[in-house]
Amino acid sequence: MSIKIDETDRRILRLLQRDASLSVDRLAEEANLSRNACWRRVKRMEETGVIRARVALVDPGALKLGLMVMVLIRTNAHEPDWLRRFDRAVRDLPEIVGAYRMTGDLDYVLRVRVADVAGYDRFYRALIDRVPVADISASFVMEEIKETTELPV
Repeated sequence: MSIKIDETDRRILRLLQRDASLSVDRLAEEANLSRNACWRRVKRMEETGVIRARVALVDPGALKLGLMVMVLIRTNAHEPDWLRRFDRAVRDLPEIVGAYRMTGDLDYVLRVRVADVAGYDRFYRALIDRVPVADISASFVMEEIKETTELPV
């Protein structure tokens, strides 16, 4: 369903992306709307899927998952059975926090969160046990310069 997003909706989205726990009263105040008008706009954006979810962002270091790994995958297999197995592995392995099918030389890029190199090795073994790949390499993130869930609205 398509929905027209105006500047007031964008202001609400910017506020919610920074802090989804804002009360309707506070959100309405910040967006310069009445409480009811603000609530109706938020509900409309939730019902149409513009707002998919409201979540808590957790500090990976607090959970001892401080190592992010970019896993680069090439495959020679593109048949439906392989794709189903790969899709299932991506969805089942909780260390994978992002998965992307790519154009160009790479077939897939995975963003993986683990505690350390040993944790990555366990993840690697679990992945290749589930689905064969032609080539897999990993780059360990040394510094997160920017990590955000905020879209530029």
